[in-house]
Amino acid sequence: EVQLVESGGGSVQPGGSLRLSCATSGFTFSNYYMHWVRQAPGKGLEWVSGINGQGTNTYYADSVKGRFTISRDTAKNTLYLQLNSLITEDSGMYYCAKDRGTWGTDGLDYWGKGTLVTISS
Repeated sequence: EVQLVESGGGSVQPGGSLRLSCATSGFTFSNYYMHWVRQAPGKGLEWVSGINGQGTNTYYADSVKGRFTISRDTAKNTLYLQLNSLITEDSGMYYCAKDRGTWGTDGLDYWGKGTLVTISS
């Protein structure tokens, strides 16, 4: 059974940092592209970042480029998202999601339940 469990969310002030983790199980982690997706209160889903199976190629939404860093540890089957220079618009539920394939273009088939990030002064 595929499982994705996010952690690391919390409440921080603008300018602060957080590190999100996504522990995975039930599939060969290194074989699949992984994503982070977020949803702000009252808004739709926004793709944030993606990373290939080996961790050698990363992509970011323009809204987070230069502030967020995605990474993965294949030995721990864990996906990470480092959030720096946080702004109020970064508030929301953050989900990790597994891609159906290797290249990040086959659609997302499994999602975690999310971890909440709140940016407030």
